[in-house]
Amino acid sequence: MGNQLFKNKYKIKSIRLPDWDYSSNGAYYITICTKNRECLLGNIVDEKMILNDLGEIVKQCWYDLPNHYANCKLDEFVIMPDHIHGIVIIDNDAVSIHVEAIHELPLQKSSRKSRRKMTIPLIIGRFKMQTTKLFHEIKNTSEKLWQRDYFEHIIRNEIELNQKRKYIINNPLKWKVNPS
Repeated sequence: MGNQLFKNKYKIKSIRLPDWDYSSNGAYYITICTKNRECLLGNIVDEKMILNDLGEIVKQCWYDLPNHYANCKLDEFVIMPDHIHGIVIIDNDAVSIHVEAIHELPLQKSSRKSRRKMTIPLIIGRFKMQTTKLFHEIKNTSEKLWQRDYFEHIIRNEIELNQKRKYIINNPLKWKVNPS
């Protein structure tokens, strides 16, 4: 009986929508935070983000993503001292049938493993892996750069897309008032 209580002690509930195919066409608002929200990527000076070397690497890796995912388009993006916000647009209509095969995953039998094969988790996984690898090289460390997960929101219409764009663009202006 005691073992049953702690059976899933370390299992963390996913924040992803269980029936959503994260390879579907659409716009996704993404937030990724540094480990412990440490200000590792630069500083806000006069309401503008000034990137340090690591911030520049993060920027380079973000803008490199479409070179690895033909169905990935990038929209607004901002790097903050302890997190990033960006909009990723998935457009499967412009790519080969291979990507559409991923799009057709049978969600009824979806598992954590199959979800990792979906486009958004693949894109974020690559981004976190590349930036962490370069972080380890420049800092000569093996510390983690990012928090374990990331926040994503499926943008449902043009009004919401424009609201998210505005939020991203204005994020450095709000840093003193409410760092988020």
